[in-house]
Amino acid sequence: MVNDDRNSMDDAPDDADEAPSKSALKREMTARQNLGEALCALSPRELAAIPIEDPALAQAIAESRNITSRSARRRHLQFIGKLMRTVDPAPLQAGLDGLYRQRAENAAQHHELEALRDTLIDRGDAGLPAVLERFPEADRQHLRQLLRQARREQEAQRPPAAARKLFRYLRELQSAPG
Repeated sequence: MVNDDRNSMDDAPDDADEAPSKSALKREMTARQNLGEALCALSPRELAAIPIEDPALAQAIAESRNITSRSARRRHLQFIGKLMRTVDPAPLQAGLDGLYRQRAENAAQHHELEALRDTLIDRGDAGLPAVLERFPEADRQHLRQLLRQARREQEAQRPPAAARKLFRYLRELQSAPG
């Protein structure tokens, strides 16, 4: 004879199986604390762009800037981790991801302009048509003047002041509307 009680227990959902494991909970809390630490590392201007709903969390993050003692900072970061348990981390993480994406884009643009400047200095006047094609609003005379100064500095092995001016001018052209 088959015991029906044993079979019926196997079919019933077990509450222990549905609850997350202790390790999973710990990983989630560690991830939230790491998110809080990342928020503390942001500048005030960057932090203002991220929506923080909980005023206690916003205040704790602002206070973390004033803590210099290593052990006090560690305790404060743990407190921020505790506050993070009551907050939905998705909007904070999305804001942080957007900020990191923007930083990466800015760095890529910076490196691209540096490479353009270096190519322009290396090629001289032969590199001007490519720059003028990319930036049609560029002042050809001013660009040639900066280029000549940068090449002279490079040949004389002087500090690259004109190369910096050329880079700033290229950055202005890139950020100009239109």
